[in-house]
Amino acid sequence: MNNPWKEIDLADYENHMKLDTVMQLQTMNSMMKKQFGDYPVSSAMVLGIAGGNGLEHVSKDKYETVYGVDINEDYLRVVSERYADLSGVLECLCIDLINDADKLPHAELVIANLLIEYIGYDAFKNAVTKIDPKYVSCVIQINTDENQWVSDSPYLHAFDRLDEVHHQMEENALSDAMKDIGYSLILQSSEMLPNGKALVRLDYQKV
Repeated sequence: MNNPWKEIDLADYENHMKLDTVMQLQTMNSMMKKQFGDYPVSSAMVLGIAGGNGLEHVSKDKYETVYGVDINEDYLRVVSERYADLSGVLECLCIDLINDADKLPHAELVIANLLIEYIGYDAFKNAVTKIDPKYVSCVIQINTDENQWVSDSPYLHAFDRLDEVHHQMEENALSDAMKDIGYSLILQSSEMLPNGKALVRLDYQKV
């Protein structure tokens, strides 16, 4: 069966994420500015890049290569068009992280925002091991209502099949998983969202 993310229209996803009652697109954008800026690296990989939110914070003076990875080819086509100014730096890769992690190249920094929820800890650990970065910066969503992890919106039914692949996230469980593959927690911060949810940033460094 097709991964649900191959079937979700990018416009539905982005319009849902930027609603005033959701505010995830805007919050994530400001968090990504710091993710791209915080570490002394020249290569980065964004896992689950969707429409490329946050790529405007990539400095061509700092970055030689930024990989954008997603399972949805249509998303990657949009990213390439939207960020044509990053030509020569941005390289889009259509890779299924659960089944094809072996195809991932090396990068010094991995950014994985609202991604681990959809592939699980084990697949994420495997992907990070293949990429072998020095730093990993993740944003996970913490929910106050476990029965309603997708915020209510006019676009809600676009996400009906995500229950098939969704994993509930927990900060300590992620840190334990990262410790298993030799990464220690170096930063933790959170941003509250309008609907009682929170985006939690957890950064790790290879020991």
